[in-house]
Amino acid sequence: EFLTSEFRQQWQPQASVTVYQPGESAISESAEDEIVFTVDPVATVDATGSYEPADQGRIPFTFSLAQERGQWRIAQAPDGIVLDANRFGSVFQSYDLAYFDRDWRTIVPDVRWFPSTNPATRITAALVSGTPSPWLAESVRTAFTGDVSLAQPSVPVESGVAQITFDPAIRDFSRETLARMKAQLESSLAGAGILDVQMLVGDEALDVTAVTTRSTAVDARPLVLRGEDFGFLSGDDIEEVPGLGDALVGLDAEFIETDAERTTAAVRTRTGAVLRVYADGGIDELDTREGMTAPTIDPDGYIWTVPSDAPDEVVADGADGSAWTFPSGWVGASEIAAMRVSRDGSRLAALVRAGGQSAVWVAGIIRDEDGVPTGLSEPIPVATLGGRGVDVAWIDGATLALVFVDGEQRVVREQTVGGQGTEVRAPDGVVAIAGGNQSGSVRLLTADGGLYVQRGSWQILAADVSVLAVQQGLPG
Repeated sequence: EFLTSEFRQQWQPQASVTVYQPGESAISESAEDEIVFTVDPVATVDATGSYEPADQGRIPFTFSLAQERGQWRIAQAPDGIVLDANRFGSVFQSYDLAYFDRDWRTIVPDVRWFPSTNPATRITAALVSGTPSPWLAESVRTAFTGDVSLAQPSVPVESGVAQITFDPAIRDFSRETLARMKAQLESSLAGAGILDVQMLVGDEALDVTAVTTRSTAVDARPLVLRGEDFGFLSGDDIEEVPGLGDALVGLDAEFIETDAERTTAAVRTRTGAVLRVYADGGIDELDTREGMTAPTIDPDGYIWTVPSDAPDEVVADGADGSAWTFPSGWVGASEIAAMRVSRDGSRLAALVRAGGQSAVWVAGIIRDEDGVPTGLSEPIPVATLGGRGVDVAWIDGATLALVFVDGEQRVVREQTVGGQGTEVRAPDGVVAIAGGNQSGSVRLLTADGGLYVQRGSWQILAADVSVLAVQQGLPG
């Protein structure tokens, strides 16, 4: 409404969004026909909806003015829009675009931000016609490979059912591919309140049932080592994990992470050794390098390790005795406090120290057709922390939980990968964190053995826990 008639045809408002701190802006007039609007950025959102925290200081936006029919109008301006964080939160909303892991078993979310008007149309177009975020592209698969397109851009929604019309080329796809397409559409649109998806060619509905995907949920009970008992804590009792409970006795474990089937555990002992422990009692010593962070196990049985002072020395040890080294590792980091594989096995999160700041980074895990890890994508910054990282865990496919130290205070942060985060004060002396299945479901362990959960405030569940274990899923 305020542009010149010529510039109105050129300006691209959807090119990007710059989000800035409310109240942190300034306006200056550098010339009679030029205004400079300067902001303190929080984040940027690109044309595909990908959110990235700001990594620079104040940004000036220059607007050139010209008179047109007796009115001062904007004749030149940067593409994209600028919103304060409060306004951004009311205009935009995050949605999870659904992709598959390399085995087509598990949904991997790719968080995008779109205006909250017509979300079904925006989400569908991004999934069908777009691509995964660059950092994730080599770690996931999609049934939408560009060989089919939407016959109409809008997606009407009736009684919670999204009606998506494709061009006739979709009839040539196999039932398996169509089932995967529907699974991706259903999962992606669920965040917009869509209850079901109807795939159409013209007025004809395709008979498609979405493929069943593997859940990445974990047992809601804390998994702990208390004394010589390893299992799920219920009240004062522990339900022992068969096999692993006996196998872990006498190892003096300091950290434990179990695979989804609970047949294998990645263990770091108090002497610093990293072990693979089997439920049948077998033990493999994997890594004795000094200063090892806690190991993490992926769905294919690879145990990932890295020394805290050598972020470029990431190693993945296979159950067959193979060991794969990734010299690029966490490029640009000087230290690493913790590292954790996502439950779908497609991503690796880390608490790093880089450029004098502590931060959360996430990288995609690249694998070959046999599931062997062959590399990591270039990591993306997810958040900058107010102090040194302590531990990190996954809550769900799109959310991390982490602990860091700000001065003398421990802080718990829940952080969306590709979005925003929230922080709460944590109990003193927290040394470990484990994720549940939803926001507010994390468990914390203090150095003196206190196990805490959040129920409004932090409540203590037990006072004699030696290890708070991490779960990588449920037996399936």
